[in-house]
Amino acid sequence: MPLAAGRDHAFAEFGLSGGPGTDAFWAAARTPASVPADGGGWRTLFLWRGSPASIDFESWAEPTPLSRWADTDCWYAEVPMPARLRVTYRLVAGGTAYADPFNPVGAGGDRSIAATPDAPDQPHWPAVGAEDILPLPRTRLRWNSERLGGRRTVRVHPTGGGGPVVLLLDGDDWLYLHPAMTAFDSAVAAGEMPPVTLVFLPAKDREAEFGCRPELWEAVRDELRPLLAESGVPADWERLVVAGQSLGGLSAMYAALEFPELVSRIACQSPSFWWAPGATEWADPLGGPAGGAIAARLREHPGLSALRCAFDVGEHETRMLPHCALAESLTERAGATVRVSRSPSGHDRAGWRHALLRDVGWALG
Repeated sequence: MPLAAGRDHAFAEFGLSGGPGTDAFWAAARTPASVPADGGGWRTLFLWRGSPASIDFESWAEPTPLSRWADTDCWYAEVPMPARLRVTYRLVAGGTAYADPFNPVGAGGDRSIAATPDAPDQPHWPAVGAEDILPLPRTRLRWNSERLGGRRTVRVHPTGGGGPVVLLLDGDDWLYLHPAMTAFDSAVAAGEMPPVTLVFLPAKDREAEFGCRPELWEAVRDELRPLLAESGVPADWERLVVAGQSLGGLSAMYAALEFPELVSRIACQSPSFWWAPGATEWADPLGGPAGGAIAARLREHPGLSALRCAFDVGEHETRMLPHCALAESLTERAGATVRVSRSPSGHDRAGWRHALLRDVGWALG
C-alpha cells in the first residue's frame, strides 16, 4: 500500500533522508533497502526516478508496480520478502527494461540483484554495475558441429594454469551476466579448488539440446574434446565436471547416466527433474510424476558407484523441491556419492552462482 505523503523523511526507516524527489534525496539514494517485517521476513524498498515503472523479478514473484510520491519524480515500492532471499530483478518503464540505477550490484546490462540482510555472502563474485564490461577468456574455439548443426563460439579459460575441465552449460550466461571467470580465478587463488580449465558452452536451442537426448553429449565427446585438444590449452578430461542449471542441470544428470565413460562428476543447480517427453507442451509442465524421466531411469539403473554429484535447489522453489528431492534420494540409493544443499533463492542465477563454485570444488574432491 502506498505510504502517506507529506513527510520529509518518509523513508527514514530505510536509512534514506531528505524530502523524496529533492536533489539531496536522489544524491544519497541507495536501494534496495530492507527492514524487518512484522511476523518475520523483510520489507524491502525499491526506488525509481522520473516515470511510471514496475519491478520484474526473475521467477520469484509477479511484477510489482511502483507508486508515485505525491507530485514528485519519486516512484517507489515496498516489497515483502521472505527470510533468506537473493533475487535478480529489473525495472521496466515504457516497455524498456533497466538495471536499478541505485543498486551497484548488477547482472548484465539490464538486471540487478537484491539480497535480504540475512542472505549469506557470495565470496568471489564481484559487484558488477550495468555499465561494466565483463572480461572474456582469450581462447575462442569456432565449433562447427555436424551432430548439433550450426556454428558456435566456445570460450576457454585456464584458471591457475589449467587442469580438470569444467564444462559450463549455458556458458554465455556465465560470460555476459555473471563474471564466472573472475569468480573461479578468485576461488582457485584462495585455495578453495584446484586449478581448472573452464569451457563456456553456449546453447543454441536449450529445449532441444538439454532434453534427455544423446546428440549434445556425442558432440561433446567426439567433436568438442578433440577441438579443445588442438587448441593447446591444458585440459584434463579424465576429471571432467559438468555444471548445469535448470534444463542444463537435467542434461548434466542425463549425461552422467548415459555417458558414464565421459561424465562422472556433475554439479546441478535447480535441475529440471520434472522433465518428461512432451512435458514442455503440457499446461502445467511441473504437474507430472515426481522426478520425471530421470527418476524413472534411476529406478532401473544398475549402479552409480563411480558418480560424484552435487545437487542444489532454491529453498523458495516450492514446486521444484519434490521433483529434486526424489531424484536426489534415488541417485544416492543407486550408489553415487551425493551432496545435497538448498540455496536462499528461487529459480535464479543469483542463487545458483554461489552453489556453482562450491559444488564444482566439491565434485573435484
